[in-house]
Amino acid sequence: MKAPLLEVKNLRVAFPSRDGGLVEVVRGVSFTLGAERLAIVGESGSGKSQTGRAILGLSAPEARVSADLLRFDGADLLRCSVAERRALRGRHIAMVLQDPKYSLNPVLRVGVQIAETLRAHQKVSSAEVQRRVLQALSDVAIAEPERVSRLYPHELSGGMGQRVMLAMMLIAEPRLLIADEPTSALDVSVQLQVLEVLDQLVRQRGMGLIFISHDLRLVASFCDRILVMYAGQVVEEIAAQQLHQAQHPYTQGLLNCLPRLGEARHPLPTLQRQAEWLL
Repeated sequence: MKAPLLEVKNLRVAFPSRDGGLVEVVRGVSFTLGAERLAIVGESGSGKSQTGRAILGLSAPEARVSADLLRFDGADLLRCSVAERRALRGRHIAMVLQDPKYSLNPVLRVGVQIAETLRAHQKVSSAEVQRRVLQALSDVAIAEPERVSRLYPHELSGGMGQRVMLAMMLIAEPRLLIADEPTSALDVSVQLQVLEVLDQLVRQRGMGLIFISHDLRLVASFCDRILVMYAGQVVEEIAAQQLHQAQHPYTQGLLNCLPRLGEARHPLPTLQRQAEWLL
């Protein structure tokens, strides 16, 4: 049996509080990942993004990250040196952050920034770099890659900036991609094109994908498995095609809040939170 690409057991992330204590924002998260599409869903503040950052080693300096096991492709991420973690980032594990405005360098053309990612991890000729930059932009449904590669970040729309970030993370051909709301700023037609690119990478290259999202309908149709997080912990793991059969009241509450065409819903449903969900 093939070993999983990523193994996470009892991952915890905590931050110092003003009173000198610690506040846990990720509490005992455990899962494995192979060449598949795993969704992590939940409300804002549920710990989805902090889980992804902890795996990549991008938690804030003051964060306290611990786990019983955090292994990627045989490498113990808890025992890797700073240099070893840096070598893994971008080349083997990549993360697309949610807001490209804060991730792109405002004084460099986007083509230069995408090329920098490739040059940092692979020795290739200038001609090959240019070819792969344009191909990466084309792969994420940018119609005029040569023109767009010469633009500065402030000249991009929000959706185009998000696709540029996706191209930048994929150009080095990582084994694992953590995508934090990668399609939230895209219109439906472009969203489908980007999802098709990600699907091909998982199927053809054997890449693992962690897809962080608020969109339950999207992940139910695109992903293989879904982890539902509430207050820093996983409350339910379910096959994506069976999401409508979810058993946990929190997952049922999220599904019940989705709008439904042709059905009047007044008043709008709200989550009835229960104290035992935190146990």
